[in-house]
Amino acid sequence: MSQAATTLVTGVAGFIGSFVAQRLLERGNRVVGLDDLNDYYDPQLKRARLSRLEHASAASKFLFEKVNIVDAAAIERVFAKNSIESVVHLAAQAGVRHSITHPQDYIDSNLTGFLNILQAVRARPVRHLVYASSSSVYGGNTKLPFSESDRVDRPVSLYAATKRANELMARVYSWQFAVPATGLRFFTVYGPWGRPDMATFRFTQAILAGQPIDVYNHGDMRRDFTYVDDIVAGVVSVLDRVPAKDADGVAHRVYNIGNHRSEPLMRFIEVLSAALGKKAEMRLLPMQVGDVKETFADITNLSSDYEWVPTTTIDIGLPRFVDWYREYYGRSGS
Repeated sequence: MSQAATTLVTGVAGFIGSFVAQRLLERGNRVVGLDDLNDYYDPQLKRARLSRLEHASAASKFLFEKVNIVDAAAIERVFAKNSIESVVHLAAQAGVRHSITHPQDYIDSNLTGFLNILQAVRARPVRHLVYASSSSVYGGNTKLPFSESDRVDRPVSLYAATKRANELMARVYSWQFAVPATGLRFFTVYGPWGRPDMATFRFTQAILAGQPIDVYNHGDMRRDFTYVDDIVAGVVSVLDRVPAKDADGVAHRVYNIGNHRSEPLMRFIEVLSAALGKKAEMRLLPMQVGDVKETFADITNLSSDYEWVPTTTIDIGLPRFVDWYREYYGRSGS
């Protein structure tokens, strides 16, 4: 991809989206960013991420459009106004637990919204569409690590079902309309500027306030925690190279993108507590509906095809998150 190319990044005020946009701007790309700045979590945090992009050294190459991806006409206008070469689609309704109480949000954003993006790149072909899937598609699988060849027809949440549906929808459009597309199954992304509904953020907030943290399945859980810088390096590497056609002649691939380490939740809490200099008080609870006991990414395919290797352990990443949190919120943690 040429450095002068224009990339559309949806969910640009989101956690991963803002970092991807920043990386693309730093290397010389023009970025058109879409976000509706909704209130699923603190919109002020989203605006602060957006402000970093608007005041970056390459801000002249950044255009922000306040757009909800459910609005097909608005998406069409964005494509009509800009010569978009590639798309990184990260806008979605996130969160497993929220899907239990607000299912329509997931149908609207994750299915209808994704369809609108697919229709747009069908009408105005792009070089490559990279879109966010999720480790949640593995559902109740117990074979570890999770491999792209594993069954993914047993989701345990509506969120997971919509992400698997995205993979199938993208493959259909690749098959029928020659849309080159790559799906990335993210594994528990964390780091500075992270989402307030994720464990890293919630635990930090509670520990500093002297409140107990909710630890599900009585702490007997493991997660493949993946640092945001490693994720961004993978996304950008994938974006730059269109997938080869498979045996059916379809230019569509799906990859795991994780840290290839399944960390015990209790160790995660221990490392976070040490970074905060404050012991966590835990409220041990049963497993939640829609949750899974363990995630662990087999990243052989992504590493082989793109020479991508994650480098950041939680011992490095969690202190970086704590440093950002203290600076952003002005909390000493003492």
